[in-house]
Amino acid sequence: MGPRVHRNRRASHSPVSVRLLDMSKRKIAGLVLAGILLPLFAWFLWRQWQEIDVREVVASARDIPLFNLLAAGAFAALSYLCLTGFDFMAVRYAGRPLPYHKVAPASFVSLSIGHNIGIAALSSGAIRYRFYSRLGLSEGDVGRVILFCGVTVGVGLLTLAGLAAVVNPSLAGEILRLDSPALVVGLGVLCLVLVAGYVAMAAFVRRAIHIKRWRLQTPPLRLALGQVVIGPLNFACVAGCLYWCVAALGDVGYLGVATAYVIGNLAALVSHVPGGLGVLEGVVMVLLPGASVVGGLLVFRAVYFFVPLAIGAPLFGLIELWGLRGRREEAEEAAAPA
Repeated sequence: MGPRVHRNRRASHSPVSVRLLDMSKRKIAGLVLAGILLPLFAWFLWRQWQEIDVREVVASARDIPLFNLLAAGAFAALSYLCLTGFDFMAVRYAGRPLPYHKVAPASFVSLSIGHNIGIAALSSGAIRYRFYSRLGLSEGDVGRVILFCGVTVGVGLLTLAGLAAVVNPSLAGEILRLDSPALVVGLGVLCLVLVAGYVAMAAFVRRAIHIKRWRLQTPPLRLALGQVVIGPLNFACVAGCLYWCVAALGDVGYLGVATAYVIGNLAALVSHVPGGLGVLEGVVMVLLPGASVVGGLLVFRAVYFFVPLAIGAPLFGLIELWGLRGRREEAEEAAAPA
């Protein structure tokens, strides 16, 4: 009896049993998180829906040509496609590469909900954790994914804002309320220098950077270059969606909309305006002073925010139900006699 007890005790601490115990703890934590997230998101979305007048959105959409609506929808879809690229590169930065067909649902669902709830790093981050933890990523891995995506957003804004300020300093100065074109160009050059410095760090800095308790690892050069390409491309697509929604309101060019939208977002980010409140309104009022812009803005919000939400929220629920069914089947198989 003694030796057998000893062997069983050793077996209970084997790597396999410890791994199974860790997996069960992760599943329980995931279920608890889902139980908190689903009602919380449902409440947030219900509050958001209460503020939407569907009849007003439909009436506004009727004033916009069908081609404009289709073009706006296409640019919105391209933007969300770019955002899946954020996550696709981010899991590689975290050292846990995953196939695109597994990354894309996590990105789309988390951002289609997070864009509407606000505090995207927290709301979409929680959903990302829910997805990626099931795919074997740890809390630290998911944190690196969120950090990489956030940096990609910053790189995109800085790149486009810098180019816009250098190419179109008069409009950029009007948005920033700066009278000196030289100062506007200087700020644009500074934005581009910051992006170039980031790429240089990725190329030459191999060691992790320590800031107090934080340990930041620069990405490989190929991922940093990918951020410089896909980050601005995403915002260019969002600006394209906005352009086609407001183009019917007056004579406005795409470059003007892109300039105003990107610089307005960067200014909101720097000034810590919650959710960038007033950015869209400010963009269109600068471009089309005195025009009736409410309809175009409503349609833009419907196309870029509410339509993806109407797809992403049910998809999240279906994936959770499917995952619950899979866990039940796993539990039944584990409980079945050998």
